[in-house]
Amino acid sequence: MSMEKVVEDKESVREAEVGEEAEPPLKSAWSTSRWELWSFYLYYVGNNGLSGFNFGPSQFQNLLFLAGYDPAHPPFTAPCGSGTECVLPFLGKTRNINSIVLVTNGISFAIQAALFLIIGAWADYGRWRPNITIAFTIIAVAVSFAWLAVEDASKWKAGVALYVIGLIAYQGALTFWTAAFPGLARDFPSVQRSSAEARAGQKSFVHVFPSSHPPSNLHSRLDDHANFESLNRNRISNVSFAVCSLGEIMILAVMVGILKGIKADASTENNTKAFSVLIAFSGGVWALCALPWFILEKRRPGLDLPPGASFLTIGFKQTYIAFRECLKLKQTFFYLAFYFLMGDVLNTTVTVIATLQNSVVAYSTLQLTLLLIVGIVTQGLGIYLFWMVQKRWKISTKAMLSFNVVWIIVLTIWGLAGVHTDKFGFKHVWEIWLYQAYYGLMVCPWYAYSQTMISEVSPLSQMFLFFALFSIVGKTSAFIGPFVSSAIITDADGNNNMPFAFLFTLGTLSTVLLYMVDIKKSRLECEAFVSAEADRDLFQNNSEKGREA
Repeated sequence: MSMEKVVEDKESVREAEVGEEAEPPLKSAWSTSRWELWSFYLYYVGNNGLSGFNFGPSQFQNLLFLAGYDPAHPPFTAPCGSGTECVLPFLGKTRNINSIVLVTNGISFAIQAALFLIIGAWADYGRWRPNITIAFTIIAVAVSFAWLAVEDASKWKAGVALYVIGLIAYQGALTFWTAAFPGLARDFPSVQRSSAEARAGQKSFVHVFPSSHPPSNLHSRLDDHANFESLNRNRISNVSFAVCSLGEIMILAVMVGILKGIKADASTENNTKAFSVLIAFSGGVWALCALPWFILEKRRPGLDLPPGASFLTIGFKQTYIAFRECLKLKQTFFYLAFYFLMGDVLNTTVTVIATLQNSVVAYSTLQLTLLLIVGIVTQGLGIYLFWMVQKRWKISTKAMLSFNVVWIIVLTIWGLAGVHTDKFGFKHVWEIWLYQAYYGLMVCPWYAYSQTMISEVSPLSQMFLFFALFSIVGKTSAFIGPFVSSAIITDADGNNNMPFAFLFTLGTLSTVLLYMVDIKKSRLECEAFVSAEADRDLFQNNSEKGREA
């Protein structure tokens, strides 16, 4: 059965029913309240990445630098200096410390990929997702306080464990928290009202889309409603980033005071201790900001566990099904491939630049904190400007993401320039300051728009299934890039800029896949897919499984 035929048949049935529909209630049991929404935003202020994504990695690399030695001399006889190579034995091989950071980062994401194969699907069933968010948050906060016991170079191996576990917990909490936002947008009273009125033919969208005409048929009304809901998803995604940025600036301002109080710049020992204190402080803030969300989030019901499945096996079965079904959704598959490649490019690029940045500023906690303030201020400004432009001119999510991706590619070119010269390529303090502003303004909107695009190309009835799939794909790509980049640095005799050649090539390729995604076709594919799947159980091996949507 063709997609167009499915859509036509569904329209004819709905057109016959809408005349009997009554005025819908403005609120339901799952309507998103203002308090629930703001507790969602506040959680992100706590889960801002300062502990697991910023200061944790910096402290880890700082410990490696202090424990490492200059390979120009016999092992452990000459300490690392600002103008020397710095190596340590790690996993059976003597490696550059930047390479060690990348390998460890890759190990962390490899564990995440395996873990999410098991638990990623749990968000679909019962009311498990909030519990997983809570569990990851507790682990992340505990790891943050554990850093207080790792304050000198002799404990760098303990730093490896804390870095890996902290990154896993941070990414896990972020992933399951993010998965809540499509449901929040769908349950806005205005979106619920819009959906019901669109189906009943009672609503004109002229006030929502000034340039459009009132929809003339059911499919047009539903299409306009989809655009309206998409804008609300973008609203939540972008506002959450803006609120997080504002809160993070306040946290960083307090951190500057803490650094002054403990005299972080007075000695190397004080500086190393300061890293651990900042990580613990950010963990405490996270715990406080998380409590309202844990209390106020509505535990929206999920699916029942399929017969014969268990929580230990459902993840593998659902991932297989998601990949199989994704192949039927051409536009979803294109975006999945793009997300895999570009996510790898950005994650690895940011990690490589972070290792260069730490070396350039000599692991100064005060310098790194001030740099983060610049980055967060520009991040909030960048996300706000992107959202204002999108809202003002009603620009699609894909167009905004496409514009954003160009600046990610420029970032790889910037790093690539430093392969053969010391004048440019994240090798000077002024470049690091410029990078933080550039990253905040032009790159950070990726984290909002790439997530929103997942909801744009996924069937609504199986949103968590596809969010889990994209999360697993993102984690898988995130460990490939660091491993490849680490090998490139080793083969290039310690040239830390050489991975940018690989990243530029991969990023350019991925933009072609994004260009191929057609959102209108995706909506038709998803609607036909849902219709075709409505009368059969995805988890049963029957003859209908080979049927095309």
